[in-house]
Amino acid sequence: MLRHFVPPAIRAPFARYSHAVEIPAGARLLLVSGQLGITPDDAIPDGVEEQAALCFAAIEACLTEAGMGRADIVRLNAYVTDRAYLAGYMAARDRFIAAPPPASTLMIVSGFARPEFKVEIEALAARQD
Repeated sequence: MLRHFVPPAIRAPFARYSHAVEIPAGARLLLVSGQLGITPDDAIPDGVEEQAALCFAAIEACLTEAGMGRADIVRLNAYVTDRAYLAGYMAARDRFIAAPPPASTLMIVSGFARPEFKVEIEALAARQD
């Protein structure tokens, strides 16, 4: 069973995430590459919240393929290209993640391989069968 930590000795998280998550010995790990907000037919929505929702849908498809679910996510790393995109990303993230929330990092970067992408999200999941 995963253990989530939000130690009272440090500042509470700024958003909906855990400061740390412990993975038990013997758990299967799934590393999900950075996912972009693009549909299977190559459509890229303009809005960051819509792009983030597509990223999370892709992550969920990978989890499902591995026999895992949202509650198995232990860490999210997200990247946005503008500070203005933080709220849209967080709205999509908060709809997606299970409780207790995973550990998480969010960074502002200068860009991705194609300029129309505004967000990229990668995940680490663990499950003890």
